[in-house]
Amino acid sequence: MIALLQRVSEARVVIVGETVGQIGAGLLVLVCAEPDDTPAVGDKLLAKILKLRIFSDDQGKMNRSLQDVGGGLLIVSQFTLAADTKSGNRPGFSAAAPPALGEALYDRFVEAARAQHPVVQTGRFGADMQVHLVNDGPVTIPLNMN
Repeated sequence: MIALLQRVSEARVVIVGETVGQIGAGLLVLVCAEPDDTPAVGDKLLAKILKLRIFSDDQGKMNRSLQDVGGGLLIVSQFTLAADTKSGNRPGFSAAAPPALGEALYDRFVEAARAQHPVVQTGRFGADMQVHLVNDGPVTIPLNMN
């Protein structure tokens, strides 16, 4: 699985004018499943996200995790993270999981996140979404569990 984490002071997902997920300070996580991914890969990714020390401590050093600060988690599916741009001008997306597998892994990832963290919001798999965020720092971290 591939994820792009953005530390935010606020973020929300809007679909056809309706806000479907919203958090204050925390992490916006764009996530993409790949064809060989399993729930175990998603569990490993989630553990890393929850414990990654990218929030400031009292001395201003990135030394606290999402769990330490009690921040929100906004999880948004984004198959374009698997884009292949090596040749030509049109990205290829064959490295992303097929839609049925991608959705199953995304749903499982969200379910696990909700079981382990108190504030979890989401977008909607496969929807045309507008993601609004205020990147804090800015801090943007790519993660790839494969």
